[in-house]
Amino acid sequence: MKLRLPGRRPATDVAPDPATDLTAQLTPAGGKGRPTPRRNEAQGRRSGPVPPPPTTRKEAYKRQREQQAAGRGSAREAAARGDESSLPARDRGPRRKLVRDIVDARRNAGSFFLVVAALVLLGYFIPNPAVQSYTVFVWFAFFLVIIADSFVLGRKIKRMVNERFPDHPESMRTLIWYGVSRATMIRKWRFPKPQVAQGAQV
Repeated sequence: MKLRLPGRRPATDVAPDPATDLTAQLTPAGGKGRPTPRRNEAQGRRSGPVPPPPTTRKEAYKRQREQQAAGRGSAREAAARGDESSLPARDRGPRRKLVRDIVDARRNAGSFFLVVAALVLLGYFIPNPAVQSYTVFVWFAFFLVIIADSFVLGRKIKRMVNERFPDHPESMRTLIWYGVSRATMIRKWRFPKPQVAQGAQV
């Protein structure tokens, strides 16, 4: 039986000195004691020195607005590319993408709606009864062309959607209106951006 002197602690109870303990010095150097970061996390970290924390509430609000604006810009770019996770609810789903591709692959009379409407409006301001009557005739004829073209587009959307998605739960009227409304926009103004070229086989 070992005798324990009063006032002394056994050697096993003495905490190692970090300054002299090699194990304590090697552990931080080797990177142990913390999980290894993933590759995407390591790449996502900001390179260079970390910016100092904001010193005022106004500066903190400014940084927050800049971060929010950058996030909205990235989300909008992803939605313009057709990224499903960034699209609004009305544009999501394989059926909506098919309708967009059908519209973007053909030349639509509705794409010239804004141009013709501007010309018609300009014709109304010309103080000439003959020009004004001719403008009304052009507007009426173009309106009939849009109706006929929308009818053809609607039949094509209905046929192709039923072929590829025979058991889809969406209303066909909703899908047709989605395609017709997109067809009335100028091609470069459409959102999401067209993913197929004109004349391509969908």
